[in-house]
Amino acid sequence: MAVSSRLSIRSTSSLHRTRIKICGITRAEDARAAVELGADALGLVFYAASPRHVNIEQAWEIARSVPPFVTLVGLFVNESKIAVRRVMEAVPIQLLQFHGDEEESFCYSFHAPYIKAARVRPGLDLVKYASSYPSAQGLLLDAFVEGFGGGGRTFDWSLIPPGLPKPFILSGGLDADNVTKAVRTVRPWAVDVSSGVEAAKGIKDAAKIAAFISGVRDGEAGSAL
Repeated sequence: MAVSSRLSIRSTSSLHRTRIKICGITRAEDARAAVELGADALGLVFYAASPRHVNIEQAWEIARSVPPFVTLVGLFVNESKIAVRRVMEAVPIQLLQFHGDEEESFCYSFHAPYIKAARVRPGLDLVKYASSYPSAQGLLLDAFVEGFGGGGRTFDWSLIPPGLPKPFILSGGLDADNVTKAVRTVRPWAVDVSSGVEAAKGIKDAAKIAAFISGVRDGEAGSAL
């Protein structure tokens, strides 16, 4: 019986479907295209310094175009509680993403599912970092650059330790050219892309989204071998 259970666990792991988040959506038509092409989640950026920033009115128009069972993620960077709650009251956000220096008590205070970004660099203990956010649904691993956001850069994936205590989302410089290798090498729970599928900042390219999603599926096929 024990042998059968181990085989079942191994089989489930090899068949894992990598979830896909398209972040930095600024237009309803881009949201619809991403969903039609197979995206599981869409990211709305509520960070005024970002070129992909949306206000509440824009976010609501995008949310209206999203069908059921697609997760809307609201991204915040060192925002006030009042501002986060204002967005939550006006837009049907299902998952919060905190991308700044927020502490666990702040993230948890909204009593909503959230993920916490980690800006990966040598010397950062990701296991310890994960343990600092016990209430998080998972970690988003991004490249460390000045300011916030990955800047379209990858990071050294070997810095991700085995046995992280939470599911992690791989981000940072992903595109159709490297996502297959990323999925095969790192085997993340999900991948997150923004600039890698754009025609211009904040404007998504449907052909690039399609190529990216195809690359993810090719990576899964390679991981299962």
